[in-house]
This record gives sequence, structure tokens and C-alpha cells, in this order.
Amino acid sequence: MNKLVMPLPQIEQLAAEYEQAKPEVILRKAFETLPNITFACSFGAEDMVLMDMIMNVQPDAQMFYLDTDLLFSETYALREEAIRRYGFMYLTQVRPALSLAEQSEQYGHELWAKQPDVCCILRKVNSLSDHLHKFQAWITGIRREQAVTRANAQVFEWDQKFEMVKVNPLATWTNDQVWNYIRTHHVPYNPLHDNGYPSIGCIHCTRPVKDGEDPRSGRWSGHEKTECGLHH
Repeated sequence: MNKLVMPLPQIEQLAAEYEQAKPEVILRKAFETLPNITFACSFGAEDMVLMDMIMNVQPDAQMFYLDTDLLFSETYALREEAIRRYGFMYLTQVRPALSLAEQSEQYGHELWAKQPDVCCILRKVNSLSDHLHKFQAWITGIRREQAVTRANAQVFEWDQKFEMVKVNPLATWTNDQVWNYIRTHHVPYNPLHDNGYPSIGCIHCTRPVKDGEDPRSGRWSGHEKTECGLHH
């Protein structure tokens, strides 16, 4: 189903008009023009910033997170801390169709080690696609600075993969801006960030990053893979 809710030229116009806008301003415009929108939260540093902003701008906003059943215990603890702090009205847990046992039975034990792309599709991409089908737009925390694959991200853009508008309020932000916001506003964050984990995914596919390494080199280490398939 094509869910284009505004002409492509209008999306491009919004991208140009709001390129230098503050994330809170981008969020207000997104909620104003795209009421059927949801926020995808990974509980990473960027998404905790956006969560804090959204709760100030649109506290009844739809939010969800992908629970692969393989998240770090620190991530689950942060989820509980965020729930206590913000008292969400709408935070949806989105889980894969297959349990870990069913996946092992059908695809073999420790699929993430042998075929990480397939594992990501089964535990993240498919469930994301099913959930996003209910909406016409989504908000993400991706930044251009994070990776080459994200360098062209616009604050408003058409997401061809999921056929919907995609809003990236932090696209132009630096890592320093993210952490300055967290410290200034006392936003809760994953303690793994203090231990060499700039990007945090599933337990088996995330390792600490050494000084000088690419921030996403800790994801799927040993494989020619830096994205799970959600953002390209």
C-alpha cells in the first residue's frame, strides 16, 4: 500500500525549509502535518534525546521499540527507567513472529553468527515493516555523522523502503550536541555508552569500540555489515 500523504515536492520543501531548524521545531511540524506518525525508539542516546523532546512537544505521541529478545539487560533496565520517568501513554513493544527457539529450529542455532542479515530480517526488519504498516510516517534518531550510509539523511524525506514519510529531527546534530542535551536535561541513558559502546544493538552482535575506530564498527564485527536494514 502506498501511503504517500503529501506530494514529494512538499516533502522536499519541508526538508529545505527545516534543514537548520531545532529538533523540537521539526517535531512540532511533523506532528502538525503528519498526525498518523510514530517514533521508533532503540533506547540509544539519540533516541533518548528525542524521547525527552517528544514528551515535551507531544506527550500522547505513539512510540514503539523493537524487542528482539536479545537486547542487553542494561537496555531493558533503561526502558523501565524511562517508563517511570515519562509515564508513557503509548509505548508499544514490537516483537518478532518467531521465538528464539522457533528460529533455531527453522534456521539453525545462533543464526546471528552465521547469517546476521537473515537474523536481522527475522528479528527486526519484518516486525518493523508489519508495525509501520499502521502509520503514514515515522520518526527516527539517525544522524548524518553516524555513518556513510546515513550521510544524506534529510530532516524530512520519503522512505522508499517502507513507503512512508520519514522524519529525522537530529539529522544535522553532532555527537557532542546529543550528549550536551543529555547532560543539560538529565536525560537517562544506557550506561554501556560509558563503556565503549557508541551504538547498542543485540547482545551477540555488539562489541565495544576502541579509540579511533568507526563508531559503528562495534556492530556485527567480523561481517561486511554496519546496518540492520532498517535505514536503507
